[in-house]
Amino acid sequence: MLLAIDIGNTQTVLGLYEGTADNNQPAPLLDCWRIATILTDTSDEILVRLMGLLQLNALTLSDITDVAIASVVPSLTKQWRVAGKRLTGSDPLVVDSKTDTGLTITYSNPSEIGADRLAVAVAAIARYGAPVVVVDFGTATNIEVVDRTGAFIGGIISPGLMTSAEALFSAAARLSKIEVEIPETVIGTTTRGAVQSGLTYGEIDRIDGLIRRIFAELGYSAPVIATGGLSSKVVGLSSTITAVNDDLALEGLRLLHRRLRNGY
Repeated sequence: MLLAIDIGNTQTVLGLYEGTADNNQPAPLLDCWRIATILTDTSDEILVRLMGLLQLNALTLSDITDVAIASVVPSLTKQWRVAGKRLTGSDPLVVDSKTDTGLTITYSNPSEIGADRLAVAVAAIARYGAPVVVVDFGTATNIEVVDRTGAFIGGIISPGLMTSAEALFSAAARLSKIEVEIPETVIGTTTRGAVQSGLTYGEIDRIDGLIRRIFAELGYSAPVIATGGLSSKVVGLSSTITAVNDDLALEGLRLLHRRLRNGY
């Protein structure tokens, strides 16, 4: 059983895979958990948390035979690597800029590309073909661009929805922290509604505007796939997003594991 782990700045997503899939078709995702990223976690604490999650499916740590990791938190990469080796007895696959992803990359400095960006690009091409654009809603909102030749040519990194909200609440003394939800009207008739409108409609209009600029620069349009834990907050408002797939990073890890380790 493969444990795929996408370690983000705010949340860590874990997925379980068993068995194989034909060609590049998605393999069944047995279960998926989204947990808080805790920067001080040790490998021991990671294994304790993982044990509890597996018990929800009547599984144990010994059921994990392979581990694949994508991480943007270096200190936790090390701890998850140690935990993974303790689970399986061998080094887990840790995706980084040096990994043989099979992607053609025209980025000026490929070493700058985060593992999560590589994983979603691999999965998006396999699932949707090329060209394709991925909008990953997380701590940062990343937009990844794959051109019609299948090359990863770059993208956009901007503050995420909740990151923008936290910055606003911390900088504006008279604005109390509120739940980020889509208001009924764009024109807020209360301070709460006005803030919610600015955050949600502002985020999606920014995304749609950037996507249109990307299409203009490419000279053609492409499917736009939304992923990430915060996509559900605003994706329904978009006029450019064509599909939602919250498991892209995990699926990319599974595909990379299959490419490099011949499994799953």
